[in-house]
This record gives sequence, structure tokens and C-alpha cells, in this order.
Amino acid sequence: MKSKIYVFGILSGIALLSACGNNNQKETPLETSKSKTTADSAFVNGTPCDLKISGIHFTKSVNGADTLAKAGENGKVIFRAGKKKDYFADPNGELSNNTAPILLSKVDNTKPFTLISKVTPQFTPKGLYNAGVLYIYVNDNFYQKFCFEQDERGNHRVVTVRTIGTSDDNNHDVVKSPAIYMKISSDTRTVASYYSLDKKNWQMVRLYQNNYPKTIWMGISTQCPVDKGTQSIFEEISLDQHSVTDFRMGN
Repeated sequence: MKSKIYVFGILSGIALLSACGNNNQKETPLETSKSKTTADSAFVNGTPCDLKISGIHFTKSVNGADTLAKAGENGKVIFRAGKKKDYFADPNGELSNNTAPILLSKVDNTKPFTLISKVTPQFTPKGLYNAGVLYIYVNDNFYQKFCFEQDERGNHRVVTVRTIGTSDDNNHDVVKSPAIYMKISSDTRTVASYYSLDKKNWQMVRLYQNNYPKTIWMGISTQCPVDKGTQSIFEEISLDQHSVTDFRMGN
């Protein structure tokens, strides 16, 4: 009788150890999601390019961006986009489109960074969602775009769109000025987006945890989701590895 109990005890112990091993190896949904969004490398669906503007080295071109962005004097860039060009992963699938041109520069996300540009989009009566855009980009399923955009009522708005699988869509302030300064900054832990009319007083429009991978891409773009084509002008562009010191005020 004792031998049967002893054998049963051994078998029960083996089963318990096996179950514990399986439980340790199983990923929870949260862990699975985290591993997807914090991968250590960024995949860019584009082609190599070699374009230097105001000290920024753009080395990746998405959708022919290097042929559509023309650099002029004092770092001024005129960036064109053809008809129905957008980057958006519609939650319902109806408006999904990843054809907008984007110029990208590789950034070490283990260090602080700040991207700034004065942005002047070409707004037209039929230019619904026309926008000049700043990007944080990892891949087609993981990015943020920061837009000065024309809305459904013809207003010109500051807009942020964050895509993790699908895109959200956040409309912020209406701005009467034809141009604004736009800024994306991170101290490695936090990412925030700001706009300003004078490059001195900044308005925060979005802030969230920096869960991007160690290597990311920062860039500029023009979009024209509905109309026959448009352009945006980028001026005073800078990209350096310093962050704002006050994330609420943007300074």
C-alpha cells in the first residue's frame, strides 16, 4: 500500500512541475501586446535615400518622398503630394490608406529628442484633410502623426493620430494662422506634441508613455486624402537629441 502511495506522489509531483513550467512559458495578452510594441528594431516600408536638410539626414523615403520634397534656400522644403494620399489605419477599414509620401531620419530613442518645424499647408476649398505632418514612425502598424489639417467644416486644426494596429483620430485646436510651429519631444520616457504661433509659447496637445523601440524614425510628410493634390512648406526644421524640460509648458 505504501509503495502505491509513493508512486502516486511522484507522478503527482511530476504533473505539478510540468503544469508550472507551462504556466511560466505562457504569455498573457498584456505581455504579448507589449512585446509587439516594444520590439528593438523599426521596420520601414520604404527605400534608401540621401537627403540633408538643415542638418537632418533623411535616409529613408516612403512612397517616393525624396522625389516630391524639394529643398530650397535656408532649409525651406516644398513637399508635394498627389491625389488621395494619406496614412491612416481606419478602425472600420473603409478609409485605410498608406500611400502618403514620408521622409524619415533614423533616431536613437534611448536618448532624448526634439523635432521642430514651421509648417504651412496648402488649404483649399476641396482639400478635406489636407495637412502638413510630423511623424514618429516604427512601421505601418505603429506610428504617430502630428498634423496641421483641414477638417470637415473647413477649419484648420491641430490634429494628432496614433496608430497601434489601427488609428485613433484626435482633433485639437482650431488655428486661424496659415502657419504654425510644430514640435514633438521625448525625454526617453514620455512623448509630447506641441504647437506655437511664435515658437516661444507652446500649447501641449498630446502626451503619452514612450513605448517605442530603441531605434525609431522621425520625419515630415504631406497628405491629401480627398483632393487632387497639394503641398506643404516646412521651414526652420531641426532635430536634435535634447528634450523639453517642462512637459506641460513645452519649454
